Amino acid sequence: RSRRLEDAGVGVGRRALELACWRERSSKRETRVRGILQFITQALWKSLFGAHADSLQKVQDSDDEFMIVEKEPLVNAFISSAPVNCAAFVAGVVRGVLEAAQFPAEVSAHDNEEGATVLLIKFAPEVLEREKRQA
Repeated sequence: RSRRLEDAGVGVGRRALELACWRERSSKRETRVRGILQFITQALWKSLFGAHADSLQKVQDSDDEFMIVEKEPLVNAFISSAPVNCAAFVAGVVRGVLEAAQFPAEVSAHDNEEGATVLLIKFAPEVLEREKRQA
Protein backbone atom coordinates (compact mmCIF):
# COMPACT_ATOMS: atom_id res chain seq x y z
CA ARG A 1 0.00 0.00 0.00
CA SER A 2 2.79 2.44 0.79
CA ARG A 3 4.22 1.73 -2.68
CA ARG A 4 0.98 3.00 -4.25
CA LEU A 5 1.14 6.17 -2.15
CA GLU A 6 4.75 6.64 -3.18
CA ASP A 7 3.93 6.12 -6.86
CA ALA A 8 1.14 8.71 -6.60
CA GLY A 9 3.64 11.21 -5.21
CA VAL A 10 6.12 10.77 -8.08
CA GLY A 11 3.96 12.65 -10.60
CA VAL A 12 3.34 15.40 -8.08
CA GLY A 13 7.09 15.68 -7.50
CA ARG A 14 7.87 16.07 -11.19
CA ARG A 15 5.40 18.95 -11.48
CA ALA A 16 6.44 20.44 -8.14
CA LEU A 17 10.03 20.76 -9.39
CA GLU A 18 8.88 22.83 -12.36
CA LEU A 19 6.68 25.01 -10.18
CA ALA A 20 9.36 25.57 -7.51
CA CYS A 21 11.96 26.47 -10.16
CA TRP A 22 9.55 28.94 -11.70
CA ARG A 23 8.76 30.49 -8.31
CA GLU A 24 12.45 30.75 -7.45
CA ARG A 25 13.00 32.38 -10.85
CA SER A 26 16.21 30.45 -11.09
CA SER A 27 17.38 29.26 -14.46
CA LYS A 28 20.28 27.48 -12.75
CA ARG A 29 19.96 23.71 -12.84
CA GLU A 30 21.37 21.85 -9.86
CA THR A 31 24.11 19.43 -10.89
CA ARG A 32 25.43 18.37 -7.48
CA VAL A 33 23.82 16.05 -4.93
CA ARG A 34 24.12 18.53 -2.05
CA GLY A 35 22.66 21.32 -4.20
CA ILE A 36 19.53 19.41 -5.22
CA LEU A 37 18.98 18.14 -1.66
CA GLN A 38 19.25 21.66 -0.25
CA PHE A 39 16.85 22.90 -2.94
CA ILE A 40 14.37 20.18 -1.92
CA THR A 41 14.64 20.77 1.84
CA GLN A 42 14.46 24.54 1.54
CA ALA A 43 12.73 25.99 -1.53
CA LEU A 44 10.56 23.01 -2.46
CA TRP A 45 9.65 22.13 1.14
CA LYS A 46 8.64 25.72 1.83
CA SER A 47 6.55 25.77 -1.34
CA LEU A 48 4.76 22.53 -0.43
CA PHE A 49 4.53 22.68 3.38
CA GLY A 50 5.10 26.33 4.32
CA ALA A 51 8.44 25.81 6.09
CA HIS A 52 11.87 24.27 5.51
CA ALA A 53 12.44 20.61 6.37
CA ASP A 54 13.65 20.04 9.93
CA SER A 55 17.01 18.58 8.88
CA LEU A 56 19.07 17.06 6.10
CA GLN A 57 21.68 14.50 7.14
CA LYS A 58 24.15 12.25 5.41
CA VAL A 59 24.17 8.61 6.47
CA GLN A 60 27.55 8.13 8.15
CA ASP A 61 28.64 4.82 6.63
CA SER A 62 27.46 5.46 3.09
CA ASP A 63 28.29 7.97 0.37
CA ASP A 64 25.05 7.40 -1.52
CA GLU A 65 22.50 7.76 1.30
CA PHE A 66 20.96 10.87 2.84
CA MET A 67 18.07 11.47 5.24
CA ILE A 68 15.48 14.22 5.40
CA VAL A 69 14.08 14.32 8.93
CA GLU A 70 10.68 15.86 9.56
CA LYS A 71 9.51 15.95 13.18
CA GLU A 72 5.82 16.43 12.42
CA PRO A 73 5.04 15.81 8.74
CA LEU A 74 1.97 17.68 7.56
CA VAL A 75 0.66 14.60 5.74
CA ASN A 76 0.57 12.67 9.03
CA ALA A 77 -0.92 15.49 11.12
CA PHE A 78 -4.58 14.68 10.51
CA ILE A 79 -4.34 10.91 10.16
CA SER A 80 -4.26 9.11 13.49
CA SER A 81 -4.30 5.44 12.55
CA ALA A 82 -3.47 4.47 9.01
CA PRO A 83 -2.29 1.00 7.97
CA VAL A 84 0.71 2.63 6.23
CA ASN A 85 2.99 5.60 6.85
CA CYS A 86 1.33 8.40 4.89
CA ALA A 87 4.72 10.08 4.51
CA ALA A 88 5.27 7.51 1.75
CA PHE A 89 3.44 10.03 -0.46
CA VAL A 90 6.09 12.65 0.41
CA ALA A 91 8.80 10.07 -0.33
CA GLY A 92 7.24 9.71 -3.78
CA VAL A 93 7.22 13.48 -4.24
CA VAL A 94 10.93 13.63 -3.39
CA ARG A 95 11.65 10.71 -5.74
CA GLY A 96 9.75 12.47 -8.53
CA VAL A 97 11.72 15.69 -8.01
CA LEU A 98 15.02 13.81 -8.01
CA GLU A 99 14.14 11.83 -11.14
CA ALA A 100 13.00 14.95 -12.99
CA ALA A 101 16.28 16.67 -12.02
CA GLN A 102 18.29 13.67 -13.35
CA PHE A 103 19.21 12.28 -9.91
CA PRO A 104 17.65 8.78 -9.92
CA ALA A 105 17.19 7.47 -6.40
CA GLU A 106 15.12 5.21 -4.19
CA VAL A 107 13.27 7.14 -1.48
CA SER A 108 11.45 5.51 1.43
CA ALA A 109 9.66 6.81 4.53
CA HIS A 110 10.39 5.46 8.00
CA ASP A 111 9.45 6.37 11.57
CA ASN A 112 12.33 6.77 14.02
CA GLU A 113 12.40 6.24 17.78
CA GLU A 114 11.78 9.94 18.54
CA GLY A 115 8.51 9.85 16.60
CA ALA A 116 9.88 11.81 13.64
CA THR A 117 9.59 10.69 10.04
CA VAL A 118 12.78 10.00 8.12
CA LEU A 119 12.88 10.01 4.33
CA LEU A 120 15.82 7.79 3.37
CA ILE A 121 17.30 8.67 -0.02
CA LYS A 122 19.61 6.18 -1.75
CA PHE A 123 21.08 7.51 -4.98
CA ALA A 124 21.72 5.31 -8.01
CA PRO A 125 25.39 4.45 -8.75
CA GLU A 126 25.47 6.67 -11.86
CA VAL A 127 24.70 9.72 -9.70
CA LEU A 128 27.77 9.06 -7.56
CA GLU A 129 29.93 8.48 -10.65
CA ARG A 130 28.78 11.83 -12.08
CA GLU A 131 29.44 13.50 -8.73
CA LYS A 132 33.03 12.16 -8.70
CA ARG A 133 33.65 13.42 -12.25
CA GLN A 134 32.49 16.91 -11.25
CA ALA A 135 34.72 17.08 -8.17
